[in-house]
Amino acid sequence: MNYSNPQYLVSSEILADMIGSEDLRLFDVTVHLVPNPPGYKAVSGLGDYERGHIPGATFLDLTKDLSDTASGFGFTLPGIDQLQSAFRAAGINDDSRVVFYSTDHMMWATRAWWVLLSSGHKQVSVLNGGFSQWEGEGRDISTEKSAYTSGDFNIAFDSSKWADKKAVLAGVSDDSVCTINALSPGVYSGDAKMHYGRRGHIENSQNIYYDELMNEGLFKPAEELKKIFTEKNVLKQEKIITYCGGGISATIDTMALSLIGQENVAVYDGSMSEWVQDESLPLVLGS
Repeated sequence: MNYSNPQYLVSSEILADMIGSEDLRLFDVTVHLVPNPPGYKAVSGLGDYERGHIPGATFLDLTKDLSDTASGFGFTLPGIDQLQSAFRAAGINDDSRVVFYSTDHMMWATRAWWVLLSSGHKQVSVLNGGFSQWEGEGRDISTEKSAYTSGDFNIAFDSSKWADKKAVLAGVSDDSVCTINALSPGVYSGDAKMHYGRRGHIENSQNIYYDELMNEGLFKPAEELKKIFTEKNVLKQEKIITYCGGGISATIDTMALSLIGQENVAVYDGSMSEWVQDESLPLVLGS
């Protein structure tokens, strides 16, 4: 695939060889989005895990363990102490080889990947293709619950990998910043039925729909990813900020950018869920 940072993805074949290794920490982080007009609500995927998972995997609940449940925005980051405690409770050590996957869209795994990567962990990856790829290849599935002993991970949080509302607003008029909207073209333009309370997109943001970056659940090769981003003219700026509805699908774009070697990328954590609540913040209709 010729990625600049191939370590961020793991194939099902490589993962199969890793299972049983003492340093492997494998997590199902599935979440489902259930229609809740005009948007969606998130539901834990624990039931999926219980019905069948990759052998040795444990379940890590994105909706509770890795989110600030009091923020009102669904998936905003919790405090650093909570993050460290959650990762330690999950069994992650400083030298663990961590792999995340989802039975639903891979965006849930890339969200967990970005949270742990920004927390300073050096060996964290996503299963390319997720559980569907694993199951489709006829690989072993288990219903036996697993658990790791508590870990010793020491968080070293990198705040530059995240953007807040103030930074995004400043980026609207800053030529050195490129903002990318990862939502579907219809939601981006405001034409879709689904919206987050106000229609449209943040001014001067480019639309690179997260599903454009994938082919049958797998990330596209590096050259295809570079072509997509180059055609949108988003690789020349010093800083890239990705956003979506709640900081989840934006991490698909973030992963794709990271795979092709873009280092100065941040995710707008509150994304549209936060932006629309402030009527003074501009939104643009149309494509």
